[in-house]
Amino acid sequence: MEYKISNRLRIAAIIMVILGAIGVAVGFYQSHEVNEGNITEHLASEHHGHGDAHAADGHGDEHAEEAHDTHGESASHVEDNNHGEEAHGGMTKHEEHALHQIHNRPYSALYVAAFFFFMIALGVLAFYAIQYAAQAGWSPVLFRVMEGITSYVLPGGLIVLAIAFVADDHLFVWLKEGVTELGHENYDKLVAGKSGWLNKAGFFIRGLIFLGGWSLYRHFSRKFSIAQDSADDNRNFKKNFRISAAFLVFYIYTESMMAWDWIMSVDPHWFSTLFGWYVFASMFVSGITVIAMITIYLKSKGLLEFVNDSHIHDLAKFMFAISIFWTYLWFSQFMLIWYSNIPEEVTYFVTRIEDYKLPFFGMVAMNFVFPLLLLMNSDYKRINWFVIMTGIVILCGHYIDVFNMIMPATVGPRWSIGVPEIGAILLFGGLFLFIVFTALGKAPLLAKRNPFMKESEHFHY
Repeated sequence: MEYKISNRLRIAAIIMVILGAIGVAVGFYQSHEVNEGNITEHLASEHHGHGDAHAADGHGDEHAEEAHDTHGESASHVEDNNHGEEAHGGMTKHEEHALHQIHNRPYSALYVAAFFFFMIALGVLAFYAIQYAAQAGWSPVLFRVMEGITSYVLPGGLIVLAIAFVADDHLFVWLKEGVTELGHENYDKLVAGKSGWLNKAGFFIRGLIFLGGWSLYRHFSRKFSIAQDSADDNRNFKKNFRISAAFLVFYIYTESMMAWDWIMSVDPHWFSTLFGWYVFASMFVSGITVIAMITIYLKSKGLLEFVNDSHIHDLAKFMFAISIFWTYLWFSQFMLIWYSNIPEEVTYFVTRIEDYKLPFFGMVAMNFVFPLLLLMNSDYKRINWFVIMTGIVILCGHYIDVFNMIMPATVGPRWSIGVPEIGAILLFGGLFLFIVFTALGKAPLLAKRNPFMKESEHFHY
């Protein structure tokens, strides 16, 4: 059972990358059209609603009005309150801050999309390791699909780190010059107290260690899986079992630390002990959803002949179950922080509810209500188009979840789903499709000599 990426899919992926790159370039150009010379006029137009850029980008009048009420300090507001303090280049502190948020947006859009597609691959890698460590009998017919998706872990992770390196303090305020230097105008006591962990060298060294460990496991697991196809014993399978069990221990620690570094540190004053698990649930359900969608796609092309509706049913069960698990973690984190009402903690959610009401509550509906209603019925889990439809909603919901994690800290109320965001999704979505489907064509789609293959082929629920 061989697969080769079709010319149509290859061309579609390349077109997505090109269109995405153009969109990202336009996003950078548009953000840098606002500069020190015209920031006062830009804020005045924001405040008075003239030429409303938020509505043009799909924000809607409701958000523009809300931004006006809560964050829309304009030039007139500055004058009225005599904010005479000047920052660099003759701008007021407020104008400098607003300009920085506007310039942050294309970097943030790139980072959100890059991390989203990377976390899909990393979630699949964890699911794949669990199948080997548990010696699962139902899933071996899906192993090559999982191996194809995990081929994106290394390039995807390197892209995330590269964007973080280039973006610097456009994403991570703790990288700002002087933020840990006592007496400097940018000095921040709280950030300085965390500088033993939050420093540039440590961030990238840890990132490379995490990525190296994940990629090494993926490399050797794939190697043993393919070697097992032509082996006359189960030695390669046993090796895979052992390294998968060891990897899961490594993964538990490194995934949490990655979540602290790559996501939570954009808000360096805030922390949650639940955050690593929360990010894990998001990547896990997204990864399982993509396994189901790619499996259904390959099945529609006459491949994966041993995959039946019971396999799809089990994948949909995981989509349903991990969506409930994600909701449990989201509510536990939100409810405890909101109820305790400790200012330095609750400000994280206050910002998101005030400035991101639609995406904040919308992603809860997409990640909980939709999967709950659409996948609760056991029969619906066997209907391919139903699983695909639910999967699209889940993936959109978890993209918005990552969006909500990053954007409030980097762009504040000046958010939108516009050209830079859509461009970044196309760019990394096209790259993801190209790498994954190319990898799927490099080995047979059936892991023939896996000792549980017969059980998997005849699996019925």
